[in-house]
Amino acid sequence: MAMSKIEKEGRAFPFIQLNAREGKPRAHGISEIRGPYYTPMGRRYLEDVLETMGSYVDSLKFAGGSFSLMPRRAVKELIDICHAHDVLVSTGGFIEFVLTKGPETVNGYIDECRSLGFDIVELSTGFISMPADDLLRLVEKVQKAGLKAKPELGIQFGAGGASAAVELEAEGVRDPHWAILQAKRCLEAGAYMIMVESEGITESVTAWRTEIPPKFINALGLEKVMFEAAEPDVFAWYIKNYGPEVNLFVDHSQIVQLECLRSGIWGTKSLWGRVVTFKG
Repeated sequence: MAMSKIEKEGRAFPFIQLNAREGKPRAHGISEIRGPYYTPMGRRYLEDVLETMGSYVDSLKFAGGSFSLMPRRAVKELIDICHAHDVLVSTGGFIEFVLTKGPETVNGYIDECRSLGFDIVELSTGFISMPADDLLRLVEKVQKAGLKAKPELGIQFGAGGASAAVELEAEGVRDPHWAILQAKRCLEAGAYMIMVESEGITESVTAWRTEIPPKFINALGLEKVMFEAAEPDVFAWYIKNYGPEVNLFVDHSQIVQLECLRSGIWGTKSLWGRVVTFKG
């Protein structure tokens, strides 16, 4: 793997001790950032993000199928920039839309993802109802194409579209044990990691359901799950409860704040000076 800028040039203020961080490719403490969706992201903006914080970004996730609106050249350029900084690239959950267009479109989608250089195909099912065996077939199809399958599972039907809390509450929630069973089967089928959707847990809810994340962690292992953490209060809660090596998905605008927490150099009152690692 190519050396990061910090490895090549050294970190500013190197005499200040920070929490030890595993180098890339990391197995723990993975940070995935959202790419273009809430705001556009072009080559120059992405280069700025990765030139300054690329050592702490493990993957970039497109969202909402945003790449399908962009020139193909621009999509390829963003992917190439990520790879130059040892950052994997994920499709986000667009396959939910693609599945409604039939099997041939699904095959074309996976082929185009591979051709463009995507590394991860996220397999989300928040808006659709799909048999568990069909999801497993998708995992296997993605893996056979040489890409990493990353199922996104959760407890909230209708998750993923920024719906209001009252709308999602009216939809009801799934049994977390059923989602965990699906996750186990996906991992057994070769899935790279499980993304846990935040809606119904810490997002679009009137009260956080903090009993849900430990169910996934205890059943699957901390290193095999990534939690969507849409707000700073949410990722601070995950680090406070599970330490700096929890895998998190945040907006690209939040990567500096997240890494300050992981490294132990900054934090809210309840976390100030309390996030530590020991690698002795």
